[in-house]
Amino acid sequence: MKKLVYFIVGLLLCSMAFQSCHDNVTYADMLKDENRMISNLIKDSGIVVISQSEFYAQDSTTNVSRNEFVQLASGVYMQIVDKGSDDPADTISTNDHVLVRFVEYNISDTMNVSCTNVSYPYIVDEFRYVATSTSAMGTFISGAMYITYQKTAVPAGWLAILPFVRDGAHVKLIVPSKMGHEASMQYVHPYYYDLRKIMFYK
Repeated sequence: MKKLVYFIVGLLLCSMAFQSCHDNVTYADMLKDENRMISNLIKDSGIVVISQSEFYAQDSTTNVSRNEFVQLASGVYMQIVDKGSDDPADTISTNDHVLVRFVEYNISDTMNVSCTNVSYPYIVDEFRYVATSTSAMGTFISGAMYITYQKTAVPAGWLAILPFVRDGAHVKLIVPSKMGHEASMQYVHPYYYDLRKIMFYK
């Protein structure tokens, strides 16, 4: 009987020790996990990462046939599938409103769709874009992102790519947590986005 009691107590102590170790996961550990998930996605998807200098040398475009993504200074990876309008003047300006059709995939959850408006033709995400010489911010007015996360702040990763595209663009992104929405930052989860139609209006 004593052996059984010792065995049960031992199991309980081991379980408590394991839980304690699990609870002591640091932010640095979570960042390492995030970097590993992003690296695995890049490798498994056959993504070719190019430098910003290569990107600019290609007239600020990515070669989709080679599955190129450029890594921006912010840490966001961007593939421009379609730059948008042929008119160079059709670019984003401060105080513009942006409409977007998108799919959000949670990289840490085996690329499951975590938010989208593509399946709902009556829902289009809309946000207001404000930029200064040093920063940019966006505020959701309506749409699936606001409904899902109940926050108005647009992910910084979405904003970082807007100066590179024109009205009607199609862009794919890998967004690390520091450039994501609040839930992404809180849980240190990276997300993959397919922004299928980005439209600007005054």
